[in-house]
Amino acid sequence: MQVYWIKINKIIQESSEVRTYLLDCPQDFTWEEGSHTHFALKGFNIGDKPNRSLIRHMSISTLPDEGAIGITTRIREQCSEFKAILKSLKVGNEVAIFKTHSNVPLKREGKNVYLLSSGVGLATFRPLVLDYLKRPDNVNRLHSLNIDSSKEFLFSNVFQSAPDRDFTSQFVDNRKDYYEQVKKLATDNDGLYYVVGSDEFLVQNIEILREQGIKSEQIVIDKHEEQRAEFLSVDLSNKGLG
Repeated sequence: MQVYWIKINKIIQESSEVRTYLLDCPQDFTWEEGSHTHFALKGFNIGDKPNRSLIRHMSISTLPDEGAIGITTRIREQCSEFKAILKSLKVGNEVAIFKTHSNVPLKREGKNVYLLSSGVGLATFRPLVLDYLKRPDNVNRLHSLNIDSSKEFLFSNVFQSAPDRDFTSQFVDNRKDYYEQVKKLATDNDGLYYVVGSDEFLVQNIEILREQGIKSEQIVIDKHEEQRAEFLSVDLSNKGLG
C-alpha cells in the first residue's frame, strides 16, 4: 500500500463550520471524479496496527486539472479528536492519503443524472459537476439537490443553474421540502440517482426512490459493492442501517 505524505497548500473557510484543505499533488498521484481517499494524520501508522482514530474516509472535492487534492469537511465547535487535530493544522503541515478509489464516477449513458446530497456531502459531487460542465457527452442533463439546515450552502460558484448547459441546482434548508423534491425528481423512471450523505440519509432516500419505482441499478451510492448490496436490499426498514 502506497502512503503519500503531502503538505497542506491552502485552507479555505467555505462557511462558519466547513473548511477545504488543498493538498499538494504528488506527480504520480491521480484520481477520477467522485473519488474518496483515506485521509490520515501524523502518528496513524506508529505501532503494530494503524490508529483508526487518526484516519477518516474523505471525498476528494477537486479534479486533477485543478492542481491540488481538495478535502472538504465540517468541523463543529464540539468535535472528535481527529477533527480537533485537523482544525489545529496550518499550511505547510503534512497529512497522509492512501487507498484512493471512486464508487461514484459520472455515468455517461445518455440519461438524466440526479445528484442528491446532504450538507458537506456536496463535496463529493463538486468534481462530477465540473466534469460534466467541461464535457457533457452522453449525459442528457444534470440536476443537483442539496439539503443543508445551516443555510450556508456550499460551492455556490459551481452549483449555479446553467439552463443553456442543461444543469440545474437546487438548495433547500428543511427535510419536508427536500423529500417533496426527491419525489418529484423520481417521476423520471429512467434517470440515474446519486445519493451522498449519512447512512440514515442514504436509507431514507433509497426508500423514497424505490417507492417511486426507481430500480436498484439506477441508484448510485458511495459504498463498496458489498455495502451497496446491503443498502439496496428490499427489507431496508429491517436492516437497522439508520
